[in-house]
Amino acid sequence: MHRFRTTTLAMAAVLALAAPATAATCRNTAKFDDWLADFKKEAVEKGISPQVIEAASPHLKFSQRIIQHDRAQGVFNQSFLTFSDRMVAAHRLQNGRLHLKKYAALFDKVEQEFGVPAPPLAAFWGLESDYGKNTGKSNVFTAIATLAYDCRRGEFFREQLFDALRIVQKGDLTVEDMLGGDWAGELGAMQFTASDYYKSAVDYDGDGRRNLIKSTPDTVASAGNFLKSLGWKRGEPWLTEVKIPQSLPWQEAGLDVQHPVSQWAKWGVRGAHARLPDGKLQASLLLPMGRFGPAFLAYENFRVLQGWNSSMVYVTTVAYFATRLDGAPAVSRGSPDIEMLDMQQVRELQRLLLKNGHDIGDVDGKVGEKTRGAVKKMQIKLGLPADSWPTSDLIRRMGGNAAPAAPRAEAQNEPRRRQPQQRQQSPFPLFQRQ
Repeated sequence: MHRFRTTTLAMAAVLALAAPATAATCRNTAKFDDWLADFKKEAVEKGISPQVIEAASPHLKFSQRIIQHDRAQGVFNQSFLTFSDRMVAAHRLQNGRLHLKKYAALFDKVEQEFGVPAPPLAAFWGLESDYGKNTGKSNVFTAIATLAYDCRRGEFFREQLFDALRIVQKGDLTVEDMLGGDWAGELGAMQFTASDYYKSAVDYDGDGRRNLIKSTPDTVASAGNFLKSLGWKRGEPWLTEVKIPQSLPWQEAGLDVQHPVSQWAKWGVRGAHARLPDGKLQASLLLPMGRFGPAFLAYENFRVLQGWNSSMVYVTTVAYFATRLDGAPAVSRGSPDIEMLDMQQVRELQRLLLKNGHDIGDVDGKVGEKTRGAVKKMQIKLGLPADSWPTSDLIRRMGGNAAPAAPRAEAQNEPRRRQPQQRQQSPFPLFQRQ
């Protein structure tokens, strides 16, 4: 499945570093009560008991506040270094290592059964909820019902609402147990959607219930089972930091291109801190900030992580966090002069790309995968290094007007220091699964 949303803890980074953008809007014309009556009828037809529906009914209500949050989602237009510096802070690394040690036996058992090693599981656990400290206190039925009624992504959340009721009917949680994120309806320390919960949760503590709210064994094992269901390859890596020559054929970079590790080695790619893995493994060259920034080889298991969350900066940060928990040192920061376009410049670039026949999705000021892919095609057409990184020079070459953007100015070049206030973030997911 393909999902796109913030995590519980990513919210602070969004508010601090990303300007808001209004989501695509539509109009709700049907009355909520009429919609709810039809939904309840269909739920019974799908085998959900009237008793469960009745128990959930006090929470099956419309909230305009939830719609407002959904309509004004933050744009995740931060650089990888900016985001990862905030999210993979020293205190979270320390806490992650403590959890790896504390639950070593559990992680070993989960890896034996599901094939997923401890570092990626601990990385998701840390970024989704700070290891269970920020899971949310709102009943998810209100959020899911509101978003299921809403016109923007109603069909997706309609299925989530059916599955939320099925979780209760199965006996995993009571209606009152269904507490999670403030408005996006996600549950537990791994912030599962109701459908992910219903389909992938496992009872790992043997109490007869799949409880991702209170049970650590159920939580960790369910995450392992979910990644296994997405295609995780046992014993294979997910991400390796590399050093790259400036003579590289840049058009070969990007997640849309794969080559054996041996081919990357022939082009001069080298492990930044250790030897590259098996030369037969397929890998993509990931340049999250262009050819002058950090560089990684991303393997098939990285693509599996994208099934958990499709935000590229988030998934790259999770994968990087996992490598740090696995013993890798801090990432190389690359050139301090990497240009960062602001949202207005990105919108101008997107309009120019659309004018040149490229599919970039919405003109939203966000450098997503479609925009990066279109940038790469335009770079190739203009004979520029095709590293998919948008610049003011590209805008000017396409006939636009853009003064050079300021290079990144990141205080994160200083030694990272623990910031206690980051540990008190309220659940407030802004990136939605699609």
